[in-house]
Amino acid sequence: SRSCNSLCPSPFQLAALERQVFDFLGYQWAPILANFLHIIIVILGLFGTIQYRPRYIVVYAIWTAIWVTWNIFIICFYLEVGGLSKDSELLTFNISRHQSWWSENGPGCVRKEASMSGIKGLDNHSYISVIGCALEYRYIEVMHSSFQILIALVGFVYACYVVSVFTEEEDSFDFIGGFDPFPLYHVNEKPTNLLFKQTYL
Repeated sequence: SRSCNSLCPSPFQLAALERQVFDFLGYQWAPILANFLHIIIVILGLFGTIQYRPRYIVVYAIWTAIWVTWNIFIICFYLEVGGLSKDSELLTFNISRHQSWWSENGPGCVRKEASMSGIKGLDNHSYISVIGCALEYRYIEVMHSSFQILIALVGFVYACYVVSVFTEEEDSFDFIGGFDPFPLYHVNEKPTNLLFKQTYL
C-alpha cells in the first residue's frame, strides 16, 4: 500500500543500515559518514518516487555513481590495490588503530588475549591474537562492498525507469493541455452577425 511504501524500510535501506551497524562496531569513521549520507539519499529517492518528484530521483541516480566509486575504493583498500594497505588508519581518519569489526568477530574466529606485563613499557597491556577464522575479514568487507555495488546498479536502473515514466506522463499531459482548442477560461462570445442585428435594432 501507499502508506507502507512510505513507512516500511526498503532493501536499499536495510542493506545500508546493516553495513552501518558493523562499521560503527569497528569504529570505521569514514565508512560511517559515507553510509549515513547514503541512507539520507536513499530516503530522498524513495520520497521522490512516492511524491512524484523526479528531481529527487535524479539526485539519487547521480549519488549511485558516487556510491559505486566509493565501494570500489573500499574493495581496493582491503585487497591492497595500488599501494593501499588494509592495516592503515585511513578509514579511521588516523585517530584510532581500530580495524574492521570482522577482523576479530568473523566466522570461526577465536579471540585470545596475552598479558604483556613482562615487557618494559607495556605493563598492564595485552596482546590480542585472532585464530581459526574460516574467512579472512578483508574478504568479508569485499563481499559487503560488492553487494552494495550490485544494489546500487539495480537502484540506478530503477531510478532511470521511474524518471522516464514520470517524463512520459508529463509530456502526455502537456500535449493534451497544450493543444486544447478550448482553453479553461474560454468565454462564449456571440456571433458577429447577431451583434450586428442587435445594434441595428
